[in-house]
Amino acid sequence: MPLPRPNLVLASRSATRRALLDRLRLPYQTDPADVDESLAAHETPAEACRRLAALKADTVAARHPAAVVLGSDQLLAWEGGILGKPGDAATARRQLADLAGRTIHFHVALRVIGPDGRPHDWQETVAAVMRDLSDDEIARYVEIEQPFDCAGSMRSEGLGVCLVERMDCRDPTAILGLPLIATARLLRAVGLDPLATL
Repeated sequence: MPLPRPNLVLASRSATRRALLDRLRLPYQTDPADVDESLAAHETPAEACRRLAALKADTVAARHPAAVVLGSDQLLAWEGGILGKPGDAATARRQLADLAGRTIHFHVALRVIGPDGRPHDWQETVAAVMRDLSDDEIARYVEIEQPFDCAGSMRSEGLGVCLVERMDCRDPTAILGLPLIATARLLRAVGLDPLATL
């Protein structure tokens, strides 16, 4: 008789991450970590992203012993700093005007903790070259998407793709906040293969 699959717990309340994880067709539950996501002094965006993904997974794993826990984080950086969420339309338009024609970096990190408690980590930086955007294009995008809760006003799962000239990455889902190629690889490493026979 085959052993039962370990429970899978997603350490996030993000609807986008849930929709992405659904594509792997594995049963799972969510348990948001609700950790302090403040940056540490002298921490680079890549370091912060890696630390926060680990912190989320570790926090939730402590509540679910013997489960597989998946934690992920994403930070958007430009000119060495981290781009925050705009909060309102005026700030969103200003952010996008500043970014037009520039290169920004999506830092994405992932931690999967297996039933044995061992962590498996992955990280990537996606370079995105923004289009030269007119004021009308920016205003229209902000009006439609209202990306006030998105870092850098980039709603990548929606019309944010229309703001970008090109992206350089190994995993096309990385910019959405849950890199599925890496997620599937790390889940296989801890005994959860989406293509395995039950």
